[in-house]
Amino acid sequence: MTDSAENLSRTPLFDLHVSLGARMVPFAGYEMPVQYPLGVLKEHLHTRAHAGLFDVSHMGQVELHGAEAAAALETLVPVDVIGLPAGKQRYALFTNEQGGILDDLMIFNTGSYLHLVVNAACKAQDIAHLKAKIGSRCDIRVRDDLALLALQGPGAEAALASIAKDVASIPQSFMQGARVQLSGIDCLVTRSGYTGEDGFEISVPNAQCEALAKALLAAPNVQAIGLGARDSLRLEAGLCLYGHDLDTTTTPVEAALTWAIQKVRRTGGARAGGFPGADVILGQLDDPTRVKRKRVGIKPDGRAPIREGVELQNEQGQKIGIVTSGGFAPSVNAPIVMGYVDTDYASTGTKINALLRGNGAPVAVANMPFAPHRYKR
Repeated sequence: MTDSAENLSRTPLFDLHVSLGARMVPFAGYEMPVQYPLGVLKEHLHTRAHAGLFDVSHMGQVELHGAEAAAALETLVPVDVIGLPAGKQRYALFTNEQGGILDDLMIFNTGSYLHLVVNAACKAQDIAHLKAKIGSRCDIRVRDDLALLALQGPGAEAALASIAKDVASIPQSFMQGARVQLSGIDCLVTRSGYTGEDGFEISVPNAQCEALAKALLAAPNVQAIGLGARDSLRLEAGLCLYGHDLDTTTTPVEAALTWAIQKVRRTGGARAGGFPGADVILGQLDDPTRVKRKRVGIKPDGRAPIREGVELQNEQGQKIGIVTSGGFAPSVNAPIVMGYVDTDYASTGTKINALLRGNGAPVAVANMPFAPHRYKR
């Protein structure tokens, strides 16, 4: 534990977590619940079967106001922000001049401003980056007064509807959003999340966060879920965790995130390039031989867990990659792995080895997600 308890921040739900019996751990500068008495395995399976409520208030929320906000943000990300319709959300990436990823984030167009959600560990640098690069072109408002909840699972819609003033106001499909009155509280709700399940992320004022969380937990089959299950759920869904599967030395093409780069920002598009690292990223898109490694899913032959940092080797014992995320997948009842391998070994079904305790354990490159996505389209 690198953070001392005195230096850790707390979300508005800290007291509620403690009252629910959560085990609190340091995470991204906060005291966060890693699990509750139910345990990580059951929390994971409950979310897949019913609905789980996650406290993600450690994430950063930022608003960009002004007529130039979308155009300004496009100078920092390789995605189509100008063309993002009101009421829609988009996954994005801050990139550096080398084409590496500074952070991944969500952008929602409220119709009057852009609402950004950035990772907790990166939010200070992201806010500084925004202010330094585009602060003169738009009004940047850091919303430290807002908390963030994630309600995930097949029962999420029914749970939300049970406390919504107007059920018709609930976003109806994946990556849509709207203002919704929940238990009399004005919330910004997007139909999104990071588990592979249908669900919602709910931005709510700090002062009303606990009341909203309690109202959701009172709904049938909703359980509080900790960071442990959040990690296993996102890994099963094949979703990246910044600082592990993504970093400043990894390009979106290497990370298999090319789906996040719309045609309009690519070579030949109406607004091609114009973002940091465009020459590198578009060069890799246009010429795949420039891509030396790729993010892939990996399935071990055995039951032994394979963790982050484990070396991947070819059959001759040469290093050809590294594990960036790994663990047990409750939904598939087996260990699963995500990592990077040299492009020659990135095809599905390729047999390689993971170096465990000095020996090569057989594994194979596998398709992701490991558990099917069930977003509502």
